[in-house]
Amino acid sequence: MTLDFDPVSAYDEAFAGKFTQVVDHIGRAQPLAVGQWSSAPDRIDQKLFIEPCTGATVDVGCGPGRLVAELTTRQIPAMGIDVSAEAIRQTRVRGALAVCCDVFTKVPGDGQWEFALLADGNLGIGGDPVRLLTRLRHLLAPHGRVIAEVADDGTGLVRERHRLRVEGRMSAQFDWAVVGLDAIDEIATRAGLVVAQTESVGGRHTATMVRSLP
Repeated sequence: MTLDFDPVSAYDEAFAGKFTQVVDHIGRAQPLAVGQWSSAPDRIDQKLFIEPCTGATVDVGCGPGRLVAELTTRQIPAMGIDVSAEAIRQTRVRGALAVCCDVFTKVPGDGQWEFALLADGNLGIGGDPVRLLTRLRHLLAPHGRVIAEVADDGTGLVRERHRLRVEGRMSAQFDWAVVGLDAIDEIATRAGLVVAQTESVGGRHTATMVRSLP
């Protein structure tokens, strides 16, 4: 097995339809949930991510754009960002606005978004949720909100290095994190945010965060 491509290229191939697994630091593998991300939003998506967004929304790590497209259909100004060019292409095919960029670089509308979404475990992007939430705090308007999917209570904070295996080829490692309901308050505080509420539907959980008072 060769390490012949980077994780972004692996995501491109996964979104293009090639069977892909996520491999953790001890070798456990599970399929990448591309089918779920490529389908229409289900009732849980609707409740946790679509219905709460009443203003301009940026979906960080939007993948093929199911959430952005649904928000656009509802006449909510929305934009997806992702590092995968294939994900951005598919989001645009759905009729939604999307930009291929890294959240840690300049993002269109910086400082003006009313909502920022971190669905499908994207709070793990970069392996440092405090850094990611701090970035989103600056991405938002002063009254803005982050809606982040979190793991089950008792998970705590887990930092790992993952790889993607695409049809027998293994990508280089990349940093990822998992944050549980029990850990999100402390992480939000360290990022200058406060958890305003949590929501649980169908075994999935979100934390909605706002800026801390000065």
